[in-house]
Amino acid sequence: MYFMDNNQKNKNLRLINEISQLSAITDFVENLVEEWELSPGLAMSLNLVLEEAFTNVVFYAYNDEKQHVIDLNFSKNGDQLKIVLTDDGSEYDPTQKPDPDFDVPIEKRNVGGLGIFLIKKIMDTVEYQRKDNKNYLVMTKTLKL
Repeated sequence: MYFMDNNQKNKNLRLINEISQLSAITDFVENLVEEWELSPGLAMSLNLVLEEAFTNVVFYAYNDEKQHVIDLNFSKNGDQLKIVLTDDGSEYDPTQKPDPDFDVPIEKRNVGGLGIFLIKKIMDTVEYQRKDNKNYLVMTKTLKL
């Protein structure tokens, strides 16, 4: 389930913690790119970033079988796009995860960590905050106008 508010520069997507919600993210991003007249190539990058971030929350943030709400807020201010993913899962700061060591042979690398590495490479900034028992992953991208 998702909704767009009437404010042209601020859009929200509310999801539940089920992997099937990925298609709603894709649809939402495609509509957003069209409505805000963003670069079509940006849609692919944003979908990749959001798929990684959302999937991590769905698979790792919750220790129960309950339904949880995951919010995505998109805001555009001039040439700055900001996306905030909010969840009420276990506290975890993905920005503290060290980048993979690509000098180590693949069979000797630690499992995991490529998703957040990819997010950090695509987005200009990736920050984490924990407030009021919620995780906030704040990602920004400078748009090419």
